[in-house]
Amino acid sequence: MDSIVVPGSICAKLIEQGVITEAQLREALEIQKEDKTLIGKILIRLGYCTEEDVARVLALKTGFDFVSINEIGVNMGVASLISPDMAVKNNILPLYQEGRTLFVAMRNPNDIITIDNLHLMTGYEIRPVVATDTELATAIDNFVNMNNNLDQFNEGDDEREQDAVAAADAADARIDDKPAVMLVNQVINNAIKTGASDIHIEPLERSMRVRLRIDGVLHEIMQNPIKMHAAVISRIKVIGGMDIAERRVPQDGRATVKLDNRTFDIRIAILPTVYGEKSVMRLLERGSKSVTLNDIKFSEKQRDYFYKAIHMPYGFVLVTGPTGSGKSTTLYATLSEVADIEKHVITLEDPVERRMSGICQVQMNSKAGMTFASALRSVLRSDPDIVMVGEIRDGETAKIAVESALTGHMVFSTLHTNDSSGAISRLTEMGVEPYLTTSSLVGVLAQRLVRVLCPRCKEEYNIKMEDLLRIIPDFPQEGCGDEVTLCRPKGCISCNNTGYKGRQGVFEFLRVTDSMRELILKEASTADIKELAISEGMQTLRMEGIDKVKNGITSIEELLRVIA
Repeated sequence: MDSIVVPGSICAKLIEQGVITEAQLREALEIQKEDKTLIGKILIRLGYCTEEDVARVLALKTGFDFVSINEIGVNMGVASLISPDMAVKNNILPLYQEGRTLFVAMRNPNDIITIDNLHLMTGYEIRPVVATDTELATAIDNFVNMNNNLDQFNEGDDEREQDAVAAADAADARIDDKPAVMLVNQVINNAIKTGASDIHIEPLERSMRVRLRIDGVLHEIMQNPIKMHAAVISRIKVIGGMDIAERRVPQDGRATVKLDNRTFDIRIAILPTVYGEKSVMRLLERGSKSVTLNDIKFSEKQRDYFYKAIHMPYGFVLVTGPTGSGKSTTLYATLSEVADIEKHVITLEDPVERRMSGICQVQMNSKAGMTFASALRSVLRSDPDIVMVGEIRDGETAKIAVESALTGHMVFSTLHTNDSSGAISRLTEMGVEPYLTTSSLVGVLAQRLVRVLCPRCKEEYNIKMEDLLRIIPDFPQEGCGDEVTLCRPKGCISCNNTGYKGRQGVFEFLRVTDSMRELILKEASTADIKELAISEGMQTLRMEGIDKVKNGITSIEELLRVIA
């Protein structure tokens, strides 16, 4: 059979290097007749080679160096020699320089016109380098994101902002707020693009530190001279509608920002510290896609138990866990599951984090005397079928919620406890009589969020079972040999070198069975309640976390960080 390989082509080089065979190339060529995709992409999709294999062969063919952007990173000062538009249009990005030579990652390193334009524009000698398409695309995307501008703050409230800016200038004429405006815009833009939930801007003794909470963990992204701090905080107060002259007491504010046709609500908290005022900004996307219970990664048994509980005609279902464990998201998903045109659903929230159509959502206002307890009394006179109480903070709210469930309502709420069995003891401590708890409580869902290993860079490793048992003594040994294959984080440009991308829930659902009711009536200890729940089939948070480690979803370090 005649050879189908064009001498000197990338395919020929892949065969010469022993990466693919002629038979594999023939298969890819047959597929190419149908979908017209580049042959390299088809070979990658079939699993016959990797992006790095193709990039290395391209480098060998063109005589240029192959680089891993993940490993060497991007010097943003060097990258800024070109505009974001030019980077996107030509699929190029300057990475670093050595003397008068500029090393530029290019999808097409033989593009002489672009190389000449770069030389004329920058004055540097241009040396193309080859990287994988994914790494280059991600690096260009990050570069563009860092240079995007926010469209608008405080939509529909421009007059108040202009007045506040004038007041800021009058209060401290020495503040040059143009750099501050640019810095605040850049930080918020970066936070939105990286999916951060919170922005921390805090003064240290000699610098101002900026950190982003991404997937529940704080990451430092920059430090600036402390002299910028006053102007930055003033700018944040302006956009939040706060008093810029007041520096001695905490302040709260709100703002709205648009970016790429997406609207975000920002909750701002200012707190005086020994070195100056600290700002924390929480980002909430308005109109973001609602999470459904199908999107939440319940195990099959946990899902069946939870679905049965929330579809009861009346009762009390609690969701427990620490701050930031995803309780509100689970409750919103639950409401979207049970709400329909035949049911009147009312929520009491502080604050309302996500607006849902077809549901009556009520914002608490403690300054005006509208607390969870007082609002709940009023809600019960409004003929509800389902009531969601954002958080049970005191005994009065707990008693009214329990009594609401007893009078034929379905009540959902959250409580801060470490696990599901602890929630029952907490209700008793709050003054709820055990006989009321047994009559109303249907089930308790405890949850945590663990970071998911980045699928692009996570790496497998083998660990001896004896070493693993020293770290996790209760790791199940059934079906395992002397060594176990697990996964750990590595870090790449796609996950900002954290090794993790996104989070998943870890759950335990405690059913209130007849046996459980007997224990509650006896005011049994948390340990006894937990022991009975496990004997009745409850999978604990730790058990489910270990399953995620075994399946390569998360790492041992992440499990131990989140679950004791």
